[in-house]
This record gives sequence, structure tokens and C-alpha cells, in this order.
Amino acid sequence: MDNRETLGSRLGFIFLSAGCAIGLGNVWRFPFITGQYGGAAFVLIYIFFLLFLALPILVMEFAVGRASQRSVSQSFAVLAPEKKLWSLWGYAGWIGCILLMMYYTVVAGWMIAYTCYALSGTLENLNPDEVGAVFGNLVSDPERTALWLYAAVSIGFVVCCAGLRSGVERVTKIMMAGLLIIMIALAVRSSTLEGAEKGLTFYLKPNFESYSTAKGFWTSVYAALGQSFFTLGLGVGSMAIFGSYISKEKSLMGESLIVTILDTFVALTAGLIIFPACFAYGINPGAGPGLIFVTLPNMFNSMPNGRIWGTLFFLFMSFAALSTVIAVFENIIACFMDKFGWGRVRSSIVTCVGIFILSLPCAFGFNIWSGFQPLGNGTNVLDLEDFILSNNILPIGTTIYLLFCVTRYGWGWDNFIKEVDAGTGLKFPKFLRAYLTYVVPIIMLVIFIAGYYEKFF
Repeated sequence: MDNRETLGSRLGFIFLSAGCAIGLGNVWRFPFITGQYGGAAFVLIYIFFLLFLALPILVMEFAVGRASQRSVSQSFAVLAPEKKLWSLWGYAGWIGCILLMMYYTVVAGWMIAYTCYALSGTLENLNPDEVGAVFGNLVSDPERTALWLYAAVSIGFVVCCAGLRSGVERVTKIMMAGLLIIMIALAVRSSTLEGAEKGLTFYLKPNFESYSTAKGFWTSVYAALGQSFFTLGLGVGSMAIFGSYISKEKSLMGESLIVTILDTFVALTAGLIIFPACFAYGINPGAGPGLIFVTLPNMFNSMPNGRIWGTLFFLFMSFAALSTVIAVFENIIACFMDKFGWGRVRSSIVTCVGIFILSLPCAFGFNIWSGFQPLGNGTNVLDLEDFILSNNILPIGTTIYLLFCVTRYGWGWDNFIKEVDAGTGLKFPKFLRAYLTYVVPIIMLVIFIAGYYEKFF
């Protein structure tokens, strides 16, 4: 495709890729599972798996995208045209991106709503029960939930429709820069609260007491393994698309390492915001998603200029969510452009209208469709969609990318290494070939089976 759009700068590629990876999994899920599994000890295990499991596969996604110059819908067919079975995953990855947006846009809408609530003073002078009621009232109202969903989708549409450089790249740069600045300011503020020392100790000093039993150890290891794998959102081509937009001036190993470090920095800094606040206000650090919608608003209510800090926090949360929405929208839009030859505006309209309609079941799953509990009592449409994606499409897709790059039955190791090492910078460690070929597929199988066991047994 001779007229294919390209990114304007290396920073744009790094921020776009990091923006796709950095989402609510970093700033929402990572802190509370760290609280559940022992603080700093869990973080050490997580970083180990991130480097030796997630990072190599991130390199593979970038390599497939850059070599093919196509989105996930066409990249396998371009690189291995005679091996047609691989190309089937291109459509499954496309569907996976759509499925992710079917519930992620709903949650992004919640974050935008809370930014407006904090800015307007709605969350001020409320006790924890009243703050919790604000969230309950939001999700239980179908019209209000649909309105904020529409806001999230509309932002994605406007940005993507404006173009790759002038819209997606430019806005993501601003969002990511703002996100990092706000996070650092919030971490400093939270760490200086009275009583924050205990939270910092819990978070930064390893405590292996919870690993004294075999069950406790393996439960924590699996949680760290799962978080390291899912944090980058690998398997559906959401990263490969940005590889297709860059030149071969820099090697992909070095670029992938930068993206991974940035993703990890955000996750770790989120812990520096959450845990000091938890201990300062006597909140259980393993309390779950309520940390975001109850704990933090109460912290802001108790500090000087809390309205400003609260607005900045939820603005940062919105940036984290919207950077992922924009990045995945771009992947879906590129799939339409590559497959059907459509223009950007037409592809953007079809994508955003379709996502809004397909996201309504998730939005209604908390109110008018709350009686639909597909995975048992207490579950909803969001849980079902997340299970299909997280427990099925992502691990299978990651394994597909892995085998496609390392085996002779796919693209092949030699082609992969040639693409990855093109350009200046860090080269891919070739001694990992046996590990990637024989060990990592077994790990992915364990993740897949353990995910089903955890969900149903």
C-alpha cells in the first residue's frame, strides 16, 4: 500500500504503543492485585515474568506489523501467503479488538464522568457510603451510562478521524505527557500524607510471609504471570498496527523495551498513589476496584485543594483509558482500510457507530439487563465479554504470534530475527530461541487452563 500513513516521530510511536498498553489494567487492576498478593514481593515476581514472557512477544507483534505493513486482518496473509491457516487469526484478532472496545469504552465513560464529578464538586464533603452511592447511581441509570459511553466513543472517533499524525499521534502525545506529569504529582502528594510510611513499606519492602505455603506461593505466581501477560494487551494485533507505521531505522528490541519500561513505570507509580493513601486512611489495600471509586475520592476530600487533586486524578485515569480506546480504535479502523480499501473517514464512522451499538449490552448489564448473569451469580455482560477476551482470545492469540515467528510452519525464526534486528539499537537475544519455541507455549497453555480453573472451580 504505497500511500500508507506513517507516524511522524519515534516519540509518537513510543507514546502510541505505550498508550495502548497503559490502561486501567495498570492504574486500576495492578495496585489492588498487588495489595491482595503481598506488596513488593509480588512486584518482583511480576517484573520477572514481564521481562521473560511479555517482552519477547511484544517484539514479535511489532515485527509482524512492520514487516507486513498491514493491520492484523492482513498481516499474516502478507507474510505467509501460502500458509492460509495463519491468516484466519487475522480476523479473530480483529474481532478481539472489537470485543475489548465493547466493554472498555463503557469503563472509559465512567472515568470521564468521574472527572466531571470531581471538577464540579459533586464528590466533595461526602462520606465513603455517599461516594459509593455516586458510583452506584451512575451505573444503575441506563441513560446516564449510555451518555458517558457516547462521550468516550465520540472522543475516539474525532481523534482517529482527524488522521494518524494530526489526530492519533498528536493527541496521544499530549495525553501521555499529561498522564506522566499528573501521576508523578499525585504520587508525591500521596506519599507525603500522614501515615503514608506504612503504605510505602508494604509496597516497597518485600514480605514473603504470604508465600509460606505452597498454595499461597503458586497463587501469587499465577497472578503475577497473568498480570505480566495481560498488561500489554498482546495477541490481537493492537500493538502490531503501530509497528506497521514505523521505519526500520531502529531495532525493535530496543523500542519494545522502552515501551515495556514506560508501561511498568506507570503501573508502579500507580501503586505509589494508591498504597500510601490506603494506609493513611485505614483502607484495605486489597479492597479491589473500590479503591478507585471510594478510597481516592475520600482522600481528596480530606486534603487541602482536594477538588483540584481529585480532578487531576480522574483526568489521569481518563487519559489512561482513552489512550487505549484511541489506539485500539486505530487498529480496528486500519483493518477496515486494509481489508476493504476504505478511506479513514468512512472506516472511522463504521467503527465508532458499530462500537457504540455493540457496547450498549455492557452498559445495560448494570441496570436493565442486570438479571442476565451468564457466568453465575454476581456476573454481568462485562464479565462475560472480559472472560471471552482475557481467558480465550488473548492467550490463544499470543500463542499464535509466538509460533508464527519461531517455527518453520509460520513466518519463521530467520525472517523474524532479520526484521527485529533491522536498524540501530539493541538486538534480540538469539539464545532465547529454544525457550521461546518449547517453554513459552507450555506457559501459555498453563495460563489458558488455569484461567478456566480459576473462573469455574
